[in-house]
Amino acid sequence: MEHAADMKSGKIFDIRRFSTHDGHGIRTNIFLKGCPLACRWCQNPEGIAFQTHLVYFRNKCIRCGLCARNGQYGASAFENRTRIKLERDQIEECEACIDVCPAGALSLDCQVMAVNEVVTEVMKDRRFFKYSGGVTLSGGEPLFQHEFALQLLTALKQAGLHTAIESSLQTSPAILEQAAEMLDLIYADFKIFDTELHKKHTGLSNARIKENLKWLLTGNTQAEVIVRTPLIPEYTAFDDNIRSISSFISAIRPDVKYELLNYNPLAQAKYNHVEQKFCFDRNPRMYSDQEMTHFHTIALDAGITNLIK
Repeated sequence: MEHAADMKSGKIFDIRRFSTHDGHGIRTNIFLKGCPLACRWCQNPEGIAFQTHLVYFRNKCIRCGLCARNGQYGASAFENRTRIKLERDQIEECEACIDVCPAGALSLDCQVMAVNEVVTEVMKDRRFFKYSGGVTLSGGEPLFQHEFALQLLTALKQAGLHTAIESSLQTSPAILEQAAEMLDLIYADFKIFDTELHKKHTGLSNARIKENLKWLLTGNTQAEVIVRTPLIPEYTAFDDNIRSISSFISAIRPDVKYELLNYNPLAQAKYNHVEQKFCFDRNPRMYSDQEMTHFHTIALDAGITNLIK
């Protein structure tokens, strides 16, 4: 274990307990802030920017005005006495307005924690990891804070815990290889196959993602690998995309594990908190069983033999 003075600190925007969808058994998910991608549909928009921001929970606000009177440098002000207008980057200047809010309507979107603090928090849940459970790093992109993530994974393995990660693979091969040595399970997101569409909707090319996927799927890691595609209407959930991804990964590894994630409409509410515009004017519904069967059939016909449903 590293000496305390050598331990890295990282920005954590959420710790969720009792998860059963992000790895085997009952898990504790640690969400790390920062991501190189900017997917227009991101399920965790608060995790994209590495910079700490203010968050305003409008449903908690009692419009007392204390924050506006105690904030400095225009960090907060009333707009028609219906809501607070925030300069979200004015963190230090607006700590006063956070402290005086009696309703808890203002907060920072993350906390800074040292590796040992995260491990201590996780170990509170150890009794629930008895039957194949463990810890999953998510985000954001966990490997964006790679020094912190690598040190945290090392500490978790030293504690005897099962480790998993949810990654876009938008990271350097060297960092991925280091992380893989300390991982039991890797969820690899592969959102869009076409390079130009990927760049248009996420901000970056997918060339590195494809390169890292090839490395993962050619047996160069002992970690279990599951490739995932989130089904986002208009962006990822169309036949050619599913067919191309399925053909690509099954050609590399015929028995590759592949999972299609149904659209989750709950993310829309988060965009109000972070004062960003959601990608849909009208939030789509989840796909029906019949529609999911259609996507599954495309994947199977394109060569997938190990489809996770």
